[in-house]
Parts: sequence; structure tokens; C-alpha cells
Amino acid sequence: MALENLLQRIENKKIVILGFGKEGVSTYRFIRRHFPKKRLVIADGNENLKTDEFDDKYVKFIKGKGYDRNLNEYDLIFKSPGISFNRLDYYVENERISSQTNLFLEYFHEQVVGVTGTKGKSTTASLIYHILKQSREEVFLAGNIGTPFFDIVEQLTPTSIVVAELSAHQLEFTQHSPDNAVLLNIYQEHLDHFNSFNNYQVAKMNIFKYHGKGCFLVYNGDDEYIPGWVRGYKPESDTCIFGTQIHPGLHVRCHNHRVRFFNDGEIIDEYDLIDYKNLPGTHNYYNIMAAIAVCRRLGVPHDNIMSALQTFKGLPHRIEFVGRFHDIEFYNDSISTIPESAIAAVRALRGVETLILGGYDRGIDYQILIDFLKEERIPNIAFTGPAGHRMLEMCREQNALPDHYVETDDYTEIVRFAFAQTPPNGTVLLSPAAASYNQFKNFEERGNCFKKLVADTQ
Repeated sequence: MALENLLQRIENKKIVILGFGKEGVSTYRFIRRHFPKKRLVIADGNENLKTDEFDDKYVKFIKGKGYDRNLNEYDLIFKSPGISFNRLDYYVENERISSQTNLFLEYFHEQVVGVTGTKGKSTTASLIYHILKQSREEVFLAGNIGTPFFDIVEQLTPTSIVVAELSAHQLEFTQHSPDNAVLLNIYQEHLDHFNSFNNYQVAKMNIFKYHGKGCFLVYNGDDEYIPGWVRGYKPESDTCIFGTQIHPGLHVRCHNHRVRFFNDGEIIDEYDLIDYKNLPGTHNYYNIMAAIAVCRRLGVPHDNIMSALQTFKGLPHRIEFVGRFHDIEFYNDSISTIPESAIAAVRALRGVETLILGGYDRGIDYQILIDFLKEERIPNIAFTGPAGHRMLEMCREQNALPDHYVETDDYTEIVRFAFAQTPPNGTVLLSPAAASYNQFKNFEERGNCFKKLVADTQ
């Protein structure tokens, strides 16, 4: 029934697919499967977008400069997540703006576990999926993690559960929330897209903004910003707060590697993770607490959760152990695009001898990282890209320069520097605290480049 309602929603609409990347292509294919002769407009800023082999006489392409003009002519704008309206010189009526995320949540919100946060959302969503998959057959993992919602929508039944990783870009114009929502943390990120940190936070809060009674919100009580937003919105949903503090009602705390659930001060459940090593670092205990909380809510037994935790492996590019080469251990944390994640990675590994920082500069405040470097005194640092240049200048100005450093955009030179400066039994960490797209397509490409160079440079 939900799928039928979704199709009725788009059947008679004048539609433009804005952005023809992975999600845009998915949207086109979904519409074509159900409406083979429906006229569509596909608009993309890439004037070199290849359409010569595109055999569909019912599609009109608008490419290059001006692709996003006259959007109010359409009833329904399927906006791809990466496209920003902040730079438009005219107002686009909000009721026309939609997306796969918005429509999927409108019709399937009861079946969705939505996970967002500046950092940790891929790991947490994957962990929730892994735990649920031990107890249920019909579990899907989709969203920002790589699978568009419209690619799975026809496979869903009324008993299916979809674990959805949701980025701020996906949540920005949504008018619906998943019934089960996880809000991990908020740090400065994507300021180039949202223009302000406040706009970014507002987008994130859509994960629970539309909650009603019977919904469930799991959120980080230790975060600097989240508790204030929750108090401001006053959602009707049931809540579970995770972190290190005591709270009224249902909450979960981690202490000495033990995750304990409390209800008004009384311990109601406990998970002993003292020997758990699959997800290193204090920051991952926050991800684990959130994952356990939502899985308990969905009825997964204690023993099933524990056994699933023991078989879950961390995701690539997230403090990923690359290997030991010439008695030096290399770790790839290319997912790190903000200072807080780089700090967490250094603390997780302990004793990092060589750190690789930098990339694309999005105007993030790096003072917290410079303060950390002053205290940690990592002896060897490679700085790369515009962000790395700014970090280096801040270190120079604030007497935080390491013993040895190099500034270069050449990752081959960076890896050679790491081998030359890192002592035996030392640790090298790529945790850039910056985006990758001044030099790489994405953080995966950056991490894979680093891993290959490390393996080849011997």
C-alpha cells in the first residue's frame, strides 16, 4: 500500500530530476519502471554529462550553467543531496522541493531506523543492521551509505526494517522523520553547503522534528548542542539518552567498558565489553551505546546483541589497520574530515608518531586541533592541501610545530616521509581532519590511494 501511495504521489506531477549522479539515476530508473512514457526533465550542472547513448524520447536534458533556473515551473523537484539552493538568486517554493529521502520517509517512516550525526553514522548504521540481521530476515541498509532508497523500495514488505544512514544534505528539506531516530553528535561540517553552522544543525534536527507519540529518539546527552535542540523542539517520542552522565528516565552509560541501561537510576540491562576490540576508541563506545539502544527497542534479545557485536568488523577508512611494514604500523582514517574525528583517532590508537593532516579547506575552525597538538606533541606531521597549509600556519603562529614536518600535495612524498621519520614499532595515522575533494573524488579514493602507496613503498 505504501508503494502504491508513493506512485500516486508522483504519477501526475511535472517532474525535474535535479542532479544526475547515483541518486538521480536511481530516481529516473524507478520512475521509468512504473511510468514508461512519463515526460521528465533531467537537469545537471555538468555540461559534459554524457547523454548520447540515452535512448528515451520522453526525457529532456538541461546541462551546464543555468541548469537550476526556473525550478518553480515544476510540481516536484527531485533534488540530489549534494545540490545547494543557497547560491540561487531566486526563491524556490519549499512545497515543490522533495527527494528520495523525503518521499521514502513520508510513506515508509514506520519501518525506518534513521541514523545521523556528523561522525559515526556509517559505523552505527552498519552495526544496527548487523545486529538486526541476526534476528530478522527482512532488514535493509540504505541511504547515504551507498544504496538509494528507490533501489530497494519494491523489495519491502510491511514487516521489513530499513536502517537508513541520513546525511544533513538528505535531511535538509525533509518534512518527515523516521519513527526510530538516532542522533549521534554535531560538529562543524559542510559549512560550504549550508552557509552557517546553525543551518547545518537545523537540517540534522529533521531526524526527529516530526516525531509523534510512539516514536523513539536515541540521542547523545554529552553533545554540546543536541540536548538544547531536543529541549527546544520537545518531541513527543520516547527517548533514550546515551553518554557518560546521569539522566532521568531511560538512559545508557558506559564506564570501564561496561554499557549499562538505567531507568530512573535502576540498572535494567548490562553489556560487558571489556574484551571487545573490534571498534577501537572511546568515540566508538558512543556508537555502540546508540546501536544497542535502538536494537533493544526493536526487541533484539541481550544475547543476540552480544554475539552480533563480537562478529562485527569496523568499516574501511575508519581507523582501519592497513598493516605492519618495516616494523611500522599504518592506519587509514580517511573518513576524518573534522578536527574532532582526528583527535578521537589519535586518542584511540595512543602513541601516534606520525600524523597526516589536511585537504580541502571548508573554513572549519581548527583551533581545537591546534590546542590538542600542543598537548599531544606528535613528533612528525605531514600537512597537505589548503586546509593543511592553514593548520601549519596556525601551528607556526602558536608554537605548536612538530619536531619534523613536511608540506606537500604529493601523497607519495607523504608516505616516504612517514617511513623515514617514524621509528620502529611506531604508528602512522592518516586522519586528515579535512575533506578530500581538492585532490580526490572522495574520502574512499584518498584512503585507497594511501593504502596502495604504503604497500608499494617498501
